Amino acid sequence: MTTINLPLDGKIVPYTLTGTPIAVAKRDAKSFPRIAFAAAHVVADPLADNDPWLTPAIDWERTLAFRHRLWDLGLGVAEAMDTAQRGMGLGWPEARELIRRALDEAAGRKDAMIACGAGTDHLTPGPDVTVDTILRAYEEQIETVEAAGGRIILMASRALAAAAKGPDDYVSVYDRILRQVKDPVIIHWLGEMFDPALEGYWGNGDHLKAMETCLEVIRAHADKVDGIKISLLSKEKEVAMRRQLPKGVRMYTGDDFNYAELIAGDEAGHSDALLGIFDAIAPAASAALEALGRKSNHEFFDLLEPTVPLSRHIFKAPTRFYKTGVVFLAYLNGLQDHFVMVGGQQSTRSLAHLAELFRLADKARVLADPELAASRMRQVLAVHGVN
Repeated sequence: MTTINLPLDGKIVPYTLTGTPIAVAKRDAKSFPRIAFAAAHVVADPLADNDPWLTPAIDWERTLAFRHRLWDLGLGVAEAMDTAQRGMGLGWPEARELIRRALDEAAGRKDAMIACGAGTDHLTPGPDVTVDTILRAYEEQIETVEAAGGRIILMASRALAAAAKGPDDYVSVYDRILRQVKDPVIIHWLGEMFDPALEGYWGNGDHLKAMETCLEVIRAHADKVDGIKISLLSKEKEVAMRRQLPKGVRMYTGDDFNYAELIAGDEAGHSDALLGIFDAIAPAASAALEALGRKSNHEFFDLLEPTVPLSRHIFKAPTRFYKTGVVFLAYLNGLQDHFVMVGGQQSTRSLAHLAELFRLADKARVLADPELAASRMRQVLAVHGVN
């Protein structure tokens, strides 16, 4: 067994890896009883001569190879979303290029499920940004995605959160947008724990009251809404909303704290999945969904439940920095050769946080090659002066 010295409670203590890695196997999404998207991260180019905080540099080859890995596992790709550092290092020009390239890759496969984020992040919120300005911004990004043959995930808008005077402004904007889209969209309600600028979305700081406005929009346009992803980290709120959705409208869980039980569901229904954590635990998610398709619920939970403590650690407050943990796992698992992120975001979590992530990933059996993971962890420790 491999042993490594890791920080714990201010001391350096030995840790012996015990997890048996979950096998990586190609799977067909048709064998899954749920639709499952992984919100995918981008791989930075560490050799670019750029200003990391100001100018994104992307390793397109590795970024796109990661999408193929998700498709091979039977998972869909939610492209250019929060996990791709949208609005936290990745601007609309880079997101637009990412969407174009990913859709081109998907077109070369028969099994590639993909949906792309369209929002208003090229607007800077301010007093001069009106509801009409926001509508035009949404229309611009939607037109870009649709022209490339993409399916829309309608992202929450920081500009709308800043400009809206109440629920009616949200209803007005979503009403006009949903009337225009070519195909049914997935609406994304991203909570303020993920992005503080979105506090009070749907015109109310009370999530249950905000939910009523959101449901009003969905009910009025059920034919244009494939589903909604809510990211509020509350299984109770997700289930409450799930039970009120019009027939045929899906709930895509965005709850990175409680996804296993929400996907499994109850006697009244279940959630599909659109999750950032599925980027980091893709082999476990794929194997668990296949088990659920075989009606082996015990195996489903045996595979997925151990990943929940890992996910809760990765998504702990400040939740918006979860992307660092997602990329760190990709590095540990040999899916990229470095731990460098767009915008220099690798610095947002402490060494103690990364060490605990390593331990939890081992216990969740998502370190594909424990020897490689330990070797790479030692490199990160050395950079921090721990030998």
